[in-house]
Amino acid sequence: MSASLQGYIIKGLPAIKKGDDLAYLVQSLFNLHDGDVLCLASTIVAKSEGRVRDLDGYRPGARAQKIAKDIGKDPRFVQAVLDEAAEVLLERPFLLVATSFGHIGVNAGIDQSNVGEGRILLLPKDPSASAKAIRSRLDRDCAVIITDTCGRPFRCGVSGVAVGWAGIGALRDWRGKRDMHGKALEITLEAIVDEIASAANMLMGEAGDGTPAVVFRGLQYPRSGGNVFMPKDKDVIRPHLMS
Repeated sequence: MSASLQGYIIKGLPAIKKGDDLAYLVQSLFNLHDGDVLCLASTIVAKSEGRVRDLDGYRPGARAQKIAKDIGKDPRFVQAVLDEAAEVLLERPFLLVATSFGHIGVNAGIDQSNVGEGRILLLPKDPSASAKAIRSRLDRDCAVIITDTCGRPFRCGVSGVAVGWAGIGALRDWRGKRDMHGKALEITLEAIVDEIASAANMLMGEAGDGTPAVVFRGLQYPRSGGNVFMPKDKDVIRPHLMS
């Protein structure tokens, strides 16, 4: 049997504000099927959770002021990044930090677009918990992935990545499977949630015309297992970064 994948853009979502029920809004606009994968941009999840902050609410400490001077950033913004960071990996030429839930990204994924002057949008506090909560309110047995855009070492441009997920395994384990020559694969782990997030990002778009919700239908995916965030004790890159 041949397989096919369909991707659907959910149009008509209102401007999201704190307290909005994303599961209800999505289902009011789109008829989900069992097995669908619902991808939501982290921005709307964060807005529904009240993660918008005023920069004037931050009081930069000495470290934030020094970093801000070195990299040409607003000290208040730098303090916001430090507050969201579980660990600072680089202070220059940009702030690269690890969040409390394991994601590593520039500026802790804090967004300054589409929130108004002098305001910022933090990532959801625990995106996988957010995905699980949204999934629990869906009428169908669907997976949920919360996406963000992120730069990649050694490559130009940003790509969609998963920062949270529920009802789907993060990784597909190919180890032990045979290649076309009969050789057993030894190390191949496929980052399924990132691949789906990247495809979703192409459909979502960027800037003012973005559509922050996408559904994929026809995917075969593991329902549990794995984590795309590299365990600290197995990360061979992190020890060589100097903050």
